[in-house]
Amino acid sequence: MDENKERSLVAKVMDGLVSGIVERKYGAMLPPQDILSKEFDVSRTVMRGALSMLLIRHMLDVRPKTGTRIRPMSDWRLIDEDVVSWRFRAKPDQTFLRDVIEFRMLIEPRAAALAAARATPDEIAGIRDAFDALSRLQVGAPEYQAADEVLHTRIVAASGNQFFRQMTAIVRGALVTVNPIVDGIESVREATLAAQKSVVEAIEAKDPAAEAATRALVDLAAEEMGRAFSFERVSSARPPHRT
Repeated sequence: MDENKERSLVAKVMDGLVSGIVERKYGAMLPPQDILSKEFDVSRTVMRGALSMLLIRHMLDVRPKTGTRIRPMSDWRLIDEDVVSWRFRAKPDQTFLRDVIEFRMLIEPRAAALAAARATPDEIAGIRDAFDALSRLQVGAPEYQAADEVLHTRIVAASGNQFFRQMTAIVRGALVTVNPIVDGIESVREATLAAQKSVVEAIEAKDPAAEAATRALVDLAAEEMGRAFSFERVSSARPPHRT
C-alpha cells in the first residue's frame, strides 16, 4: 500500500475510533482488532497503526488477556492538538466545565499581561484587527466562533512564551465549549465585548492591567457557567504575595 494512503487511512480510522469512544459506542472496552478491522474495512496493519496512535496519547490501555480498555478522559494527553479537539467533542460534564474555566483563569490573564509587556507592533495590530472583526459580528453569525478564537489565541501567542503558545489548542477548545452556553444571553454578550475591549486596549497601552482585565473577562464566563451547572466559581482574586 502507498505510504501516504496508509497514513491517510490510519488518520481516518483513528478519527472514527475517537468518535465511537466519545459517543460511548464501545463502552469501557474496544472490540478485538479483527472485529474493528472489519467494522472500518481496513487491514489489521492500518488498525494497529490507529490504535498505536491512541495508545501514545494515553487514550487506551492494553492489558494481557483483558483486551484494550478505554481510559478515562481525564487521563488523555491534553497537550496534543488532536487530543484536545477530540476531548472537546464529548458532551461536557460539570467537572470538565469547571476544569475548563480553571484552565482559562490560570493561562489567559497571565498571557495577556505578558502580551502587554512583550507583543510586537505587528502582534498588537493583529489583536486589534481580531477584536474589530469580532465586534462587527452577531453572536449567531457563522463566523463568530472562529473570530472569537482568533482574538483569544492571538493574545496567548503574543505572550512570547513558548509553553503558552502550545496551549492555544486548549484555549480554542475551551471557547468552543463555553461560548455556546454563555453567548446566547444578550447582557453577557455585551459585557463580554466590553471586557474584551478593555483587554485589547490595555495590551495596546502596554499596561499590566491587561491581566486584571482578562481575569474579569474569564470571570464573566465562570459566573454564567456556575449558574447553569451549579459548580463553585473560580475565584479571580490574585493569590497572596509571599516573601
